Amino acid sequence: MKAEDARTLAGTIRASVSVAVVGRNDALDAILTGLVADGHLLIEDLPGLGKTLMAKSFASALGLDFQRIQFTADLLPHDITGSEILDTTKGEFRFRQGPIFANVLLADEINRAPPKVQSSLLEAMQEYQVTSERSTYPLPRPFLVLATENPLELEGTYPLPEAQVDRFLMRLRVGYPTPEEEASILSRRRARKQENVLVPPATTLAQFQDLQRAVEDVELEETVAGYIVALVRATRADARAEVGASPRGSLAIQKVARARALLDGRDFVLPDDVKALAVPALAHRILVKPEPWIRGVRGEEIVRTALDRTPVPKVT
Repeated sequence: MKAEDARTLAGTIRASVSVAVVGRNDALDAILTGLVADGHLLIEDLPGLGKTLMAKSFASALGLDFQRIQFTADLLPHDITGSEILDTTKGEFRFRQGPIFANVLLADEINRAPPKVQSSLLEAMQEYQVTSERSTYPLPRPFLVLATENPLELEGTYPLPEAQVDRFLMRLRVGYPTPEEEASILSRRRARKQENVLVPPATTLAQFQDLQRAVEDVELEETVAGYIVALVRATRADARAEVGASPRGSLAIQKVARARALLDGRDFVLPDDVKALAVPALAHRILVKPEPWIRGVRGEEIVRTALDRTPVPKVT
């Protein structure tokens, strides 16, 4: 797929999602970029801001199979992955697939399930497979996890381990709509006279996979690659960081920068692509030391400091 065709298709997808989601263009662009980059996304924000609606809308617009799991304290691993059951007609065990066997999986409030359940996603997110008993079952491709968290309501929750947080390509925040957008939400609800919104498909599974494969054809100059490396290393050198971003962070920025360039109709990456997505791609991979944390320093601030201090290369 050519870059210009990808840009046109991306515009069609955005228009389809906008039938259900009003405004929040930055968040929608970031989600689309992450999905095209074949990455899992962690959306951390308050309830009622449309996180579930966005996930369902993108799945419909992209022509992908969608499943939603509400994570709770009593959830068990096999509730997600599936389990072996006895087929009485044949007198043998067979595997019954769980909801994880989908193209887009919404893990709603993922931090409300205990660590044993959270860890059941690790193999799936990294290896794209599920192991049950002695057998391994491949997941459909693409397989994309959109997980949500409420950053304020922490009672009865289980923080995700760093190993699992690192599996997410980006951590995003939706944010509140503007007054004009919120008024439009109310107006649209009155006009359609029903709760549900039908999002028309803008592409097929095959077309979306072509779009994902086209990311590999986007050029990234050595100067831009060096900029990514310098930026990530700057997070490790920050005195406020206990642990900086890992090489997986470097790979994450490279993936999302190439995807952003493609969706913008270019077959090459600019430093601006790196700068635009550095915070959501790196901040959740940084551990802040206790004293700076108490003072309110977070990974986002460390990444922004690295962006300010790292020289931006000129691309010819």
